[in-house]
Amino acid sequence: MKTRRDFVKLIAAAGLVGAAGARQDGVAAEKPAETGPMVLPNDRGIWRGQVTRLASPVLEALARRRLKSTMPVEAPDPVERARYTHLEALGRLLMGLAPWIELGGDTTAEGKERARFAALAREALNAATDPQSPDLMNFVQGNQPLVDAAFVAQALLRAPRELATGLDPRVRANLTACLKATRSIQPGPSNWKLFASMIEAALHRLGEKRDNARLFDGPRCFQQWYVGDGWYGDGAEFHADYYNAFVIHPMLVEVLDVIGDDAPEWREFRERAQARLVRFAAIEERLIAPDGSYPVLGRSITYRCGAFQGLALAALRHQLPKEVAPGQARAALTAVIRRTLEAPGTFDHHGWLRIGLAGHQPSLGENYISTGSAYLCSAAFLPLGLSPTDPFWTEPATATTWQKAWSGVDLPADHALNNPK
Repeated sequence: MKTRRDFVKLIAAAGLVGAAGARQDGVAAEKPAETGPMVLPNDRGIWRGQVTRLASPVLEALARRRLKSTMPVEAPDPVERARYTHLEALGRLLMGLAPWIELGGDTTAEGKERARFAALAREALNAATDPQSPDLMNFVQGNQPLVDAAFVAQALLRAPRELATGLDPRVRANLTACLKATRSIQPGPSNWKLFASMIEAALHRLGEKRDNARLFDGPRCFQQWYVGDGWYGDGAEFHADYYNAFVIHPMLVEVLDVIGDDAPEWREFRERAQARLVRFAAIEERLIAPDGSYPVLGRSITYRCGAFQGLALAALRHQLPKEVAPGQARAALTAVIRRTLEAPGTFDHHGWLRIGLAGHQPSLGENYISTGSAYLCSAAFLPLGLSPTDPFWTEPATATTWQKAWSGVDLPADHALNNPK
């Protein structure tokens, strides 16, 4: 695109702005001056505002050791889910927040904000694992703790400096003991295999002796469960849902980051898994409508924008598909984040997330969904871990594939990944 004027013409044609300068998400956009350029939104500022809104209630309460006494438990069976919901909130929030706080603090307003949240996160891990804490969390009762201990482990891998080595030795010892305690939980033949693998990968990175049976079982299963074109089955069968984004692609490639050099088999699989993530990210970008909506399919739809962790992770790793420019991925993810988190009723009057996809829709939640589990939406914010000077943030917003195709732009045909099993 040769000029900024050409860009404005394209996004106007594609539906990013209407004839009167209104945004497709219903939020008024600034009208361009008669002879000046269009004023583009501060997307990073929008993302920071949203992640701060998500993180503050959870981490501030935990830092004061008051999460269990203050966080509501919305669930079909609140008493039953109260055993798990607090660890869900912590693990799922931190795994999305981790790359951002790993950037570290500095003298800028954002740098000070990152430093504050990093300190809160470390204190939250202290409160969650201290045997004397009223917010000591459940890592062993029932099967669910395996899931959310894995999200804590994933956060440690994504923020090794701020959340792993940055912990006080006592806190690190407590956390390590809690992660090891989940070894008593046996994962079923599904995406749960990766939860056990992720915990072992994190323990290995923490310098602990790893359980190789649990570590390698997940990747070995998903070698067999690949169904083609960037998609894995959730077990032996394919499921039409977003678990390839919620769990499978992210945990698989990140476990393979840890074990990929152990043997030629894993090195080759790491390369295949990364290529499949790139293809999956291309598919995810094509699912996003101009208003940030997307197909309502399958289980756990109340994880909201977390359904696009595949695209977000590819952006964070600088592994976007060649046909998806960084500014294009940012535009798509911004639309999804705003569509799912700015809908009226998304938060209660104290700032806690409520169950829903676009607002408060408790009937969309399965029996395992609760307040804490909803914080998996934080996965969409992974690209905040890129520097503000990264092209993801500095490139002009570009029309998405959906917008280009449906506004008559002549696009290359889409093709499946040529990646045999």
